[in-house]
Amino acid sequence: MEDATVLDFEFEAHPNPVSAEVLAETLANPGFGKALTDHMVVIRYSDEKGWHRPTVEPHAPILINPACAVLHYAQEIFEGLKAYRLPDGGAALFRPEANARRFNDSAERMAMPKMPEELFLASLEEMVKADQGWIPEIEGGSLYLRPFMFASETFLGVKPASEFTYMVIASPAGAYFKGAESVTLWASEHYTRAAPGGTGAAKCGGNYAASLVAQAEAIREGCHQVVFLDAAERRWVEELGGMNVMFVFEDGSIQTPPLGGTILPGITRDSLLTLARDAGITVREERYGIDQWKADAESGKLREAFACGTAAVVTSIGKVRGRDFEFTIGNQGPGLVAQKLKSDLVAIQRGRAPDPHGWVKRLF
Repeated sequence: MEDATVLDFEFEAHPNPVSAEVLAETLANPGFGKALTDHMVVIRYSDEKGWHRPTVEPHAPILINPACAVLHYAQEIFEGLKAYRLPDGGAALFRPEANARRFNDSAERMAMPKMPEELFLASLEEMVKADQGWIPEIEGGSLYLRPFMFASETFLGVKPASEFTYMVIASPAGAYFKGAESVTLWASEHYTRAAPGGTGAAKCGGNYAASLVAQAEAIREGCHQVVFLDAAERRWVEELGGMNVMFVFEDGSIQTPPLGGTILPGITRDSLLTLARDAGITVREERYGIDQWKADAESGKLREAFACGTAAVVTSIGKVRGRDFEFTIGNQGPGLVAQKLKSDLVAIQRGRAPDPHGWVKRLF
């Protein structure tokens, strides 16, 4: 059995990379997830060979059989993280080891092979080195990395696959909610994101597919995002369609829904809670009901609410709407605590502030 953890990555340069003119235009206004870089990482797995054939190759469509297992049984997981340009021109990743651990937690839940952490980290480093010229220099710019793995075995029987393909693609990124000082949420009545015993804590495509109908409903109602309640009582706030949520009270304390299998354990979430505790802020990981959220917002006890995740980092929540209610939070603008935590986090990520927790992994 080959051991890809000690194999060198084969490199094949793209024969027709994006021109300098097109690249400059793209990096000046990258949006989010719209443009894709010149290369991609590919690593194969089989029960017989283990992880093998790690390559960096030209970004191109992939050819799969119509009976490929992922198309029928959705055995698929992914991660999301960013590479940041440092003040001296180098580049770094932020807590990639945490992404590696979460990737393997997702793999275990989805009956997929775990990837050695050093191989996962090497794949990210090779991807950034290959396309380092795609990191935007604009304020807030970064190179978004999307590692993912899917069942690539060809069969129609219902069983865990024995062959998988792991890939990393990359996209230059700007602001996720461009131009929005705060977002409006739609509280879904009819749809839930996850249930106890399900895949809520795994970063798998199925969770996001199940959330899209609720997200579409939110957009029809004039909202930016959906916020999900628990599946059992339809009472407790859990998370947004793709982000965790936090609440800031008049005494300065922060509360966020606890992890328990139905909420994705966000790395940005964990980082912000750590920074808050470092600053002496009281942090509670406790359940918070939608009715209590409304009451606290209307009384002024709740001063801020914000969403957090890799893509958007921190985004203030200004208004929450439901079928028969609507309430605003604070002045509906960016909250002071949210802004401070975001500023502190971004400064560490971009090498502009000390890194006491050793979160930044310099690549070059």
